[in-house]
Amino acid sequence: MRVHAPRIIVAATRSGAGKTTVTCGLLRALVGRGLRVQAAKCGPDYLDPLFHQEVLGTPSRNLDLFLGNAALARQLVAEGARHAELTLVEGVMGYYDGIACSHRASTYDVACALNAPVVLVVDARGRALSVAAEVVGFMQLRQPSHIAGVVLNHVSESYYPLLKEAVERETGVCVLGYVPHLSEAELPSRHLGLVAPAEIADLRQKLDSVAAKLSRTIDLDKLIRIAITAEDLEVEPWEDPSSQTPHDRPIVAVARDAAFAFYYTDALALLERLGAQLAFFSPLEDEALPKGTSGLYLGGGYPELHAKQLSKNAPMLECVRAAVRDGMPTIAECGGFMYLQESLEDDHGTSWPMVGALEGRSFGKSRLVRFGYVSLEAQQDGLLANRGNTLCAHEFHYWDSTAPGKAFCAQKPQSERGWITGVHTRTLYAGYPHLYLPAHQEAARRFVDACTAFATSFGRRAQ
Repeated sequence: MRVHAPRIIVAATRSGAGKTTVTCGLLRALVGRGLRVQAAKCGPDYLDPLFHQEVLGTPSRNLDLFLGNAALARQLVAEGARHAELTLVEGVMGYYDGIACSHRASTYDVACALNAPVVLVVDARGRALSVAAEVVGFMQLRQPSHIAGVVLNHVSESYYPLLKEAVERETGVCVLGYVPHLSEAELPSRHLGLVAPAEIADLRQKLDSVAAKLSRTIDLDKLIRIAITAEDLEVEPWEDPSSQTPHDRPIVAVARDAAFAFYYTDALALLERLGAQLAFFSPLEDEALPKGTSGLYLGGGYPELHAKQLSKNAPMLECVRAAVRDGMPTIAECGGFMYLQESLEDDHGTSWPMVGALEGRSFGKSRLVRFGYVSLEAQQDGLLANRGNTLCAHEFHYWDSTAPGKAFCAQKPQSERGWITGVHTRTLYAGYPHLYLPAHQEAARRFVDACTAFATSFGRRAQ
């Protein structure tokens, strides 16, 4: 079927060229115009969507062509278009940067999957006609390039008209505007990404200031016209999993606070459509799981930054320990996995006792550990998959464990590199790999069904 979904992708020539600043500024400026906007992010990143959400007040989606596929990406955009007049997608890394020096799973790959026009952000700092040469290269490397416009970053107001004329003359592509130096747009980073929005003082004011300036320096009317030119999306019909939801909706407790914040919007929405009632709680502040909990989801985040407070919350540690020990179905990804182990080293090197439901201690490293996409082949039947089944996932962590698990064979794509990882039992998935449940609806259904069964069994035991 065909779905009307005006859309545009903000890409860049490289990481650090200004995608997130431009994206957040444009989102805020478009909302200021009175438009209903849906945001999305190419790739598996959790933090940029949190910034989008801070701007819009509504969740942002992830479009990933390794964890998912082109059909799913189109379906997610089409679903968002039911409530939005325009979808703005932030790219990942450089426009063509994908897996193993290919464009697979790159921003360009997403542009092709969505047949979406692209605005290319180019860092023009310290350059002149060379900017045009770079744009020409990006437009010619693949055909069609989908590049419909350019935004010049780090350009002064006085120099912009001259550079705009030169780039348009040499490339034939329209220059939509420029981004001057914005001191308020310098967002702090941690590791290879931004810090969480909640850690930035006066973030909303900073974003409002950026939006006000971009409204003057970027032609929003032309940007909107480009988005409207996108052809209707061809979307494959897909089964609504809510048609098979259980009669009794199990309560799944989802850890969400400063220590645990990494969740995919569409993963949580899928669990709800499958019948789960999501109840959010804070392992930092709360002393007990939500009443009636029959499933547990401990996502990723930065528990190492809050290890002392997590450790001092003894009532919560005991609640989680008892839940896992009693067989409550549990998904614990990365930070959640470290929380379940015996101890966690904080960012100062001090080790703190944790839940202790799993053996092992987590400790900091000076570099990324097992970074990137992986395919996980289950070595035994368990909560989410049977032996031989494969789940797509990704890892991004500077912490490691003395007991990372051995339930899955992890294989990097287009590489001979692999390793053993993860804990997988009848009631538990725990490990460093982050899963993308929208691409594995059967795994999500198994989890919800297990939560339903646990609720029924627990109710019988309590009688």
